Amino acid sequence: MKVSKLAANLIGSEIVKIGNEVNDLKAKGAEIANLTIGDLNSNIYPIPAKLKEEIQKAYQNNLTNYPPANGLLSLRKEVSKDLKTRWNLDYSPNDILITAGSRPLIYAVYKTIVDEGDKVVYPTPSWNNNHYAYLTSADAVEVKTTPENNFLPTADDLRPHLSGAVLVALCSPLNPTGTMFTKEQLSEICELILEENKKRGEDEKPLYLMYDQIYSNLTFGAEHVDPVSLFPEMREYTIYIDGISKCLAATGVRVGWGFGPAHILDKMKALLTHVGAWAPKPEQEATAKYFENPEEVNAFVEDFKGKLEASLKVLHGGIQDLKGKGLAVDSIEPMGALYLTIKLDYIGKTKPDGTVIENSSDLVFYLINEAGVALVPFSAFGEEKSEPWFRASVGGLATDEIAVMMPKLENALNALK
Repeated sequence: MKVSKLAANLIGSEIVKIGNEVNDLKAKGAEIANLTIGDLNSNIYPIPAKLKEEIQKAYQNNLTNYPPANGLLSLRKEVSKDLKTRWNLDYSPNDILITAGSRPLIYAVYKTIVDEGDKVVYPTPSWNNNHYAYLTSADAVEVKTTPENNFLPTADDLRPHLSGAVLVALCSPLNPTGTMFTKEQLSEICELILEENKKRGEDEKPLYLMYDQIYSNLTFGAEHVDPVSLFPEMREYTIYIDGISKCLAATGVRVGWGFGPAHILDKMKALLTHVGAWAPKPEQEATAKYFENPEEVNAFVEDFKGKLEASLKVLHGGIQDLKGKGLAVDSIEPMGALYLTIKLDYIGKTKPDGTVIENSSDLVFYLINEAGVALVPFSAFGEEKSEPWFRASVGGLATDEIAVMMPKLENALNALK
């Protein structure tokens, strides 16, 4: 049966494919340490009790009709206050758009800025930019990054590609690596964008920056930096992506927000009225009420990220122990988010049954079956399948479960020749 060319050529999510394999095995009784999902086990990491209480109250008060297209004013006011208090960013409620998590915002940024054939620049690895570029028929320029730079693009990496581009997509802390831009790194990139925009005429589309900071509150010692704080003149070119999904362990609550230039946000709002990507009204009302007490918000975030950091340290320490034993593994010290970047240099090795690990996907499914450990290869984030790097998300496991899985991982890797 015929479908649209866009639908016919869509690439399914490799993360979902791996997740389905894990779920099938678990349904058959297998014990799998699932490090694939950028999500949280809500029994280990529940949302704030006060937020849950306010959500229930909003439903009891029958707040179940449509919210305003750009989000409840009460929530936009609270977000505006939080941006000022937390990051010293001045955005009025009218500069803020509320949606059902960050995905509709990212899609709307692409659809609002990018015409067919327009150049969009983003690093690899990065989350889903390849798919959003495809959905907008963009000319996607993927900039390969290196472990030496924590898999973050440098100004030198980006410089050759910015002429004629309309959008640069960046994320910090980065999904999938949990690494972050330093002030110097981001400053140099902002200077490039400003320099490029000075070259453009009034009839030319500017070069915009989409800055995804959904993990900005989940940082471990390192300072989160953002474009407009570094260069106020970046304000007219920067669209931010943010929300509660990660920092409040509220991935399924679906409350996100974008903020940036009014003419971009207004068009994003208009686009999303045709998609219906609003955050549910009760959840918006509850989030607004919860943010009225910033001390409570901060206390939750500090406790939550402390637990994530502890789990990441256990996992990072375990990988480093294996490295010390001579295994071909490594990991990058976590800086933020839920993720650890792990190197498993076993592509080309032979399994006990005589078959060869030909690529990173082969290694993933070998480890699922032989070690009960599920990871996501960087090929799911735009890298080649020959790359031996993987994302491990600790949101779905307790710290003791991570410790238990390490000997199983060691044994499975040692069985490869």
